[in-house]
Amino acid sequence: MPPLLQQRRWWILAMLFCVTMINFIDRQTLSVTAPILREVFSLTNTHYGIIVAAFQMGMLFGEFPMGWLMDRRGARFGLTFAVMWWSLANALHAVASSLFHFSFFRFWLGTGECGNFSGGNKVVAQWFPVRERAFAVGIFNSASMIGSGIAPFLIVPLMHHYGWRVAFLVPSLLGMVWAAVWWVFFRTPEEHTGLTEAEAAHIRDGATGPEGPKPSNRQLLRLRQTWGVMLCRLLVGPVVQFYIYWMPEYLYRARGFTLTEIAFFAWVPFLFGDLGSIGGGWASGFLIQRGYSVRAARILTMGAGATLCFLSLAVVLVKTVPVALIAICCVLLGHTALSANMFASVSDLFPKSAVARVTGLTGIAGGLSGMLFPLLTGQLVDKISYVPVFALASLMPAAGLIALVAFAGDFRQVTVPEER
Repeated sequence: MPPLLQQRRWWILAMLFCVTMINFIDRQTLSVTAPILREVFSLTNTHYGIIVAAFQMGMLFGEFPMGWLMDRRGARFGLTFAVMWWSLANALHAVASSLFHFSFFRFWLGTGECGNFSGGNKVVAQWFPVRERAFAVGIFNSASMIGSGIAPFLIVPLMHHYGWRVAFLVPSLLGMVWAAVWWVFFRTPEEHTGLTEAEAAHIRDGATGPEGPKPSNRQLLRLRQTWGVMLCRLLVGPVVQFYIYWMPEYLYRARGFTLTEIAFFAWVPFLFGDLGSIGGGWASGFLIQRGYSVRAARILTMGAGATLCFLSLAVVLVKTVPVALIAICCVLLGHTALSANMFASVSDLFPKSAVARVTGLTGIAGGLSGMLFPLLTGQLVDKISYVPVFALASLMPAAGLIALVAFAGDFRQVTVPEER
């Protein structure tokens, strides 16, 4: 094997890390600017919930087309298109002036941003052997927490010095630059001229070889494993979205934080989310190397993560702010450890030619619950309090894990049934 810095798959992973970070800076821009936008445009919690739900609806409608695009045209074209598409949508938030405008542009943003994970999962399946996939997914998924943590430090100064409209333009420019670099440099392992034979053999270790025939959508939907990963994301996905979109609002309204305090403290839970994402991916890979089956390694790691998510209820029940922040940190640590292995399980279960589409199908399930959960959140917060919302967030990850284990079997790659 060549030295670490000359191994091409890690540079590819670094690119995925960067785009995921940009993706979540774009998402978080709305939540950081929300306290100002709500005052300027007289938006209630219910209105804000509608805007967040519009983004999730965009994810719902965009997931499968983006997954199909990645499988059909490849991740080079697919990710370039997705990033340019969502960057334009994010930039157009700068001209918004009403609930309808923000909802429309959030919907558009969602139709593109969902391509990040279907494309990223496909690239990981192409460039990494089975034992490294959860770790690789954990690394690029950890960028979601880093992006969410960086966003306040980037967005708050831009908002203070140049206004909230400029705060939407800068992240959009970063996305467009990334797309140009990706188009120039990315190739599959089979096409990459700089890939050594030693690294190519390492990537193929434990794999089934080339992508092979592409199963049809009907064939994929006839598999219980497909429904298992879909149900898992349906239940797990809205929890981290809730923390990303509502944590600044919760700290501002319920805990009395100022915008400056949010910028200085809100990044800490996302740091723990990074540790969970990378640590969860590493832990399952470590267990596999120590002789555990893929199934046992995934379940042990995801089970530990789901257990930490039970602390969501403690966030609203404890009296002091530091203890509430500690609980939030534990929840994001556990959630991202679970998520890294949930996404890796897609490449465990399905051939590379179907990974992006199955990820897209899970995204449809996650988009559906992600669309409904913000609407429910807004109603519950306006009419009751944050307590029932955090209670739901404490239970959903464990329920998602149970669904995945019940349907996924032994976590070996499926045999796609023939068309009838």
